Amino acid sequence: MASVPGAETTVLIFDGDCAFCTSAVLWLGRVLPAMPPTSPYQWTDLAAYGLTPADGRSRVWLVTDGRRYGGAAAVAALLRHQGSPALRMIGWIGTLPPLSWLAELGYRLVARYRHRLPGGTPACRMPAER
Repeated sequence: MASVPGAETTVLIFDGDCAFCTSAVLWLGRVLPAMPPTSPYQWTDLAAYGLTPADGRSRVWLVTDGRRYGGAAAVAALLRHQGSPALRMIGWIGTLPPLSWLAELGYRLVARYRHRLPGGTPACRMPAER
């Protein structure tokens, strides 16, 4: 995570071309009591958040309080910003090794195979690494 100059608002940035990602964000919006504004990376001024288009393609980002969290760390940070003590605790536990390592591995597996998950389409396939 790194500081983001001038970022005072919280935003969840995701891949808006991916049906699985869009469905996941919509589901989170229904189940989380404190869901921040969301923005597809394709419609977001990523440079304003210190991100690149490659960052936007590679993982979900939560930018809050001038900090960036990507991948599993973004999900943990999102949970830590909930009003529920149980959700906040899960978010904090998700930052502790070795659970944080497992969470990141799980996140990478879901991201890699999101085109095969419910709601996924061929357009959801992650770009090949170069």
